[in-house]
Amino acid sequence: MSESAHRFGRARHLVGIVGMPRTPAATVGVLVLNAGLVQRIGPFRLHVGLTRHLNACGYATLRFDLSGLGDSSVDGKPSTREEQVRADADDAMQLLAAQAGCTRFVLIGLCSGAAHAHALARSDPRIAGAVFLDGYAYPTAGFLLRHYLRKLSRTSPMGLLKALSRRLRPSVRKHDPVFEVGFPPRAEVTADLQDMLGRGQKLLFIYSGGASGYFNDARQFRECFGALARDPGVEVQYFAAADHTYVLGKDRATLTERVSRWTGRNFPL
Repeated sequence: MSESAHRFGRARHLVGIVGMPRTPAATVGVLVLNAGLVQRIGPFRLHVGLTRHLNACGYATLRFDLSGLGDSSVDGKPSTREEQVRADADDAMQLLAAQAGCTRFVLIGLCSGAAHAHALARSDPRIAGAVFLDGYAYPTAGFLLRHYLRKLSRTSPMGLLKALSRRLRPSVRKHDPVFEVGFPPRAEVTADLQDMLGRGQKLLFIYSGGASGYFNDARQFRECFGALARDPGVEVQYFAAADHTYVLGKDRATLTERVSRWTGRNFPL
């Protein structure tokens, strides 16, 4: 494999690293999006290890910084963030097409990267698949039951009553909008996923234990999205022991292996 740094884009304002396999053969390339405000290397170099493993498996990759993040600047044109991300992704796909001959693409995104991947996958016909790391999901009755049963198993009755009381009181907690990823209504996300699957996209949803505030069991995906969970284009994995940023090397290795196997199975060389 080999890697090369590129300054690219409509205003040459984007920076990314193209990874090439020893013998390029796949028509599907992989784009890895920023996780929140973290540079293109990803939290604890997650994106570096992941792309290099995919290169070794035969896939061309591009990990890059979106406009205004990491080493990338902005193009200077007035636009919304969604428009910027869409234009950045278009620039990235053009670069990987020129470097490796890719005509279709798989997106990988963690946290806000998963939200960006969702928006791109629903609107760009070149997207063949997506990996959503701690992406959209919604608390269900099953989620609440599991949550409080686990609390009950390790909390005194008085402690549980206090926790329930806090849960039922109106929340006064203030969120920092810079770090919070807003979730669209469930019906909107469900319709988007139906459309993606109807167009033949392959979707991998991986949730970590770091998402336990809204997701706590692999069964919850079915509870959220019903029949979509049985679609052959959908795979769901729950890594309960991993945290949101995959701080432990063994968890990053497990994630990398899972994503690589899914890619090879759905987009064979």
